[in-house]
Formats: sequence, structure tokens, C-alpha cells
Amino acid sequence: QVQLVESGGGLVQPGGSLRLSCVGSGFDFGAWFMKWVRRPPGKELEWVSSINGGGGATYYADSVKGRFTISRDDAKNTMYLQLNDLKPEDTAMYYCVKGYGLGPSSLAALGEMGQGTMVIVSS
Repeated sequence: QVQLVESGGGLVQPGGSLRLSCVGSGFDFGAWFMKWVRRPPGKELEWVSSINGGGGATYYADSVKGRFTISRDDAKNTMYLQLNDLKPEDTAMYYCVKGYGLGPSSLAALGEMGQGTMVIVSS
């Protein structure tokens, strides 16, 4: 049974930082392409970042490029998202997603998703 558990969200001031974690179980974590997506309050799901199995390739949405860093530690079955220079528009529920779907930035054919961790950026 696939399980994904996100953590690390919270309330932070603009310009602040957070590190999100996603622990996976029930599958060969290191072999799988993984994504972070987010849903701002009242808005559609957005793709944020992706990383291939092994971590050799990473992808970022233009809105977060240069501020967010995706990484993974396959020995710990864990994926991370370092969020720096946070802005109010980054406020959202962040989810980790298993699988490539229809492409690195695609929201189509998404695999299993965790329960999410909430990030609120506000002064």
C-alpha cells in the first residue's frame, strides 16, 4: 500500500524559509519520479517541482525557480522541498505526488498523493 506523508509546513513571514518533507512507503521509492504540487486557497492545483529517480534531474515552475530547491534522500525514502524567499502567493497546501504522469510538469494522470502540508506566508 503506497503511503506518502508530508510535513514541515507552517506560518512564515514573507522572505522566510521552510523545508517540506515527504516520506514514502509501500513502493520502491528510489526508482520513482516524484513531484511537488500545491493548491492555493480557492484555486486550482499547480505544479511546483519534480525530481527523477536518483535525483539527477530536477524541474521547477517559473514562479518558484531560484527560490525553491527539490532534493531526495532515497536511503531515507524522503523527498524535500526547500522554500526560500517565500511570498504571500506561495500560500497553499503542498502535496507530494508519486510518478511521472504525462510529463515532468504535467498535472495529468497524477499518481498517489499525500494528505498535504499547509504553508501560510503572511506578516
